[in-house]
Amino acid sequence: MANTTAIRTSQSKSLYIQVIVAVIAGVLLGHFWPQIAVQMQPLGDAFVKLVRMMIAPIIFITVVVGIGKLTNTAEVGRIGLKAIVYFEVLTTLAMLIGLAVGHIFTPGAGLNINPATLDSSAVSRYTNAPHQSIADFLLAIIPDTIVGAFAKGDILPVLFFAVLFGIGVAHAGERGRKFVEVLDEAGAALFMVINIIMRFAPIGAFGAMSFTIGRYGVGALTQLGFLMLCFYLTCVLFIFIVMGAVVRMTGLRLWPLLKYIREEFFIVLGTSSSEAALPSLMVKLEKLGCQKPLVGLVVPLGYAFNLDGTSIYFTMAITFIADALNIPLSWGDYALILAVLLLTSKGAAAVTGGGFITLAATLATLNGKVPVAGIVLVLAIDRFMSEARAITNLFGNTVATVFIAWWEGQLDIARARRILAGEEAPLSDEVVA
Repeated sequence: MANTTAIRTSQSKSLYIQVIVAVIAGVLLGHFWPQIAVQMQPLGDAFVKLVRMMIAPIIFITVVVGIGKLTNTAEVGRIGLKAIVYFEVLTTLAMLIGLAVGHIFTPGAGLNINPATLDSSAVSRYTNAPHQSIADFLLAIIPDTIVGAFAKGDILPVLFFAVLFGIGVAHAGERGRKFVEVLDEAGAALFMVINIIMRFAPIGAFGAMSFTIGRYGVGALTQLGFLMLCFYLTCVLFIFIVMGAVVRMTGLRLWPLLKYIREEFFIVLGTSSSEAALPSLMVKLEKLGCQKPLVGLVVPLGYAFNLDGTSIYFTMAITFIADALNIPLSWGDYALILAVLLLTSKGAAAVTGGGFITLAATLATLNGKVPVAGIVLVLAIDRFMSEARAITNLFGNTVATVFIAWWEGQLDIARARRILAGEEAPLSDEVVA
């Protein structure tokens, strides 16, 4: 048993080191040989597509098996409600912090850009795109067909159907239990596939990072460097102060939890996609001591509703644009921005380019005070800021799941402490993240 544990730990550290090396190699290739680097994009895209291919079936099986084993299905509604309340509180706090940092440090001040010189054509794909209303967003959770939900790979419709199906299985008695056993075995096979896919994480990280640096250049990092510095520092402070306080409430410590999901951090850093780490994150949270049904509900919900990094980005980007254009914002404007974003930001993860569409929709509510075309000012560095957004979102969902599990009494604190202290192997033989 000790030898098996040592092998698993060695494999995990090996992947961790490989991803770090791949990210560094991608940066070097992108900087010194950009023409070659931009051709590496398919490597990153292919890895992300491989992971996304697995997300819908994994969520479906995890949720159905979890709910199918429950004796009290009312628990599902209670967990979901607590999760939504937690998400709203934390994302609101993230937005307020973003507004405060943007207002105090004014990273856009001094640019003195004339609004008339903005190239609106550069953002036409976002300003002309239809933004989902809150009603449209809620209706989109209900899939047109069951097959369609899986075909599109949208998380919330799959989760919605899985919850209903899981409740049906839980009420099916002995026949339902037999079906749950079959799904459980199928789930083990799916996670074996994820185990295989994760071996290609270094290649995916290398391809994505090579393309980013080769396409945009390291110089883009300094073009609007103060905004990036403020944003990165705000995300770091949010993680260590706000999330640190939340983790402390559960009886755990922040730093060991950060180390526990370091492989996922580097996968997200390389691919700029928090979805790339979703399957392995769910496995790690279960092994940490969070109950499987709760993980299956909270993590997918968090990917749609708990976007802490994105929330910080939205408010900081808006204040940056206003400062750069020398447009003063009143406290009433800030309140309106916050109120609008509380609704519009919930659909940001569901649409490609959703972040810019949400920014455009929010600026449009300010009655023309800040031109929508102003989002062109952050286009150049958005790709570099996406890493911080994705990492903050990832850890936000990790902390949310641990906290709600603790809140529900479904967190094995003793086990979690042993695993975070390195006294017990966190991963089963089936899955090595």
